Amino acid sequence: MENTAFHFHTLNPDTIVDALWDAGLRVDSGLTALNSYENRVYQFSDEERQRYVVKFYRPQRWSRAQIEEEHQFALELQQDEVPLAAPLILNGSTLQQHDGFWFAVFPSLGGRQYETDNDDQLESVGRFLGRIHQTGERKLFTARPDIGLQEYIEEPAQILQECGLIPSALRNDLNTSIAALRSTLQTYWHCSWTPLRLHGDCHPGNILWRDGPLFVDLDDARNGPAVQDLWMLISGDRQQQRIQWDILLEAYSEYRDFDINELSLIEPLRAMRMVYYLAWIVRRWQDPAFPRSFPWMTEEDFWRRQIASFREQNTALQQPPLRLMPEY
Repeated sequence: MENTAFHFHTLNPDTIVDALWDAGLRVDSGLTALNSYENRVYQFSDEERQRYVVKFYRPQRWSRAQIEEEHQFALELQQDEVPLAAPLILNGSTLQQHDGFWFAVFPSLGGRQYETDNDDQLESVGRFLGRIHQTGERKLFTARPDIGLQEYIEEPAQILQECGLIPSALRNDLNTSIAALRSTLQTYWHCSWTPLRLHGDCHPGNILWRDGPLFVDLDDARNGPAVQDLWMLISGDRQQQRIQWDILLEAYSEYRDFDINELSLIEPLRAMRMVYYLAWIVRRWQDPAFPRSFPWMTEEDFWRRQIASFREQNTALQQPPLRLMPEY
């Protein structure tokens, strides 16, 4: 469990307004909390009726250098005409500090929900992901980590072993199922891919639609394989997945070649995300927002389902990887 240094208990409306004032922005109306678990994000309007979003970073999660790398990547993408929300430069910097909090201000860019069953939208997203990765491969992050087993399975497994939320009757089964995943991942995870800077968390909830895709939230940007930004957009049975991959990769390949061998990383990445996500909630449990948002974490049936999911994923890891025809 984390300590209180990770909490936002001192981030009150007066602190937020004072921070924005120091950055040169006067809040005229709004200051509406937006959905965000990891950080604290608010929408507001200034005295000229311009709408903005301010993001306060969770203390001790990222260093200043790591946040600045995220901002630099966003600015590069914006310069390359990729539609995304990039931080504003205020007082000569994209990153501001007030009362112990790092924060950044973004333009408020509205849009409707990305439609996961819309092939035209998937095709457009594929093109822009190719462009994002064109920018991402120019250089690598040096302060931010790479996607790998240590951060995404080894450390989360340790956190879950020490978690007090797990019913004692299920603890052994949970630990055994995670240990089996770890063992299988060591066999099927490989590093024969070219790393590049990624969005890192490119699921449908981080894409808005406004006459085309609008990408948001680079908070999880990392170095890793290109497929990390693609696989979460695919759903359905095996045949539906093949169709979606064909659409996505044909559009992606207009801007950047895709290494078809990275398809073998899909199930390892899925397994890593499953364990990492569960441990992430446990890490943040002392933040009052988490028990309110994830009340089922205290229920025995929830942990039984997790054990079953881990076992099913361990089987999926050992199946032949998805193959596409034609191959790109």
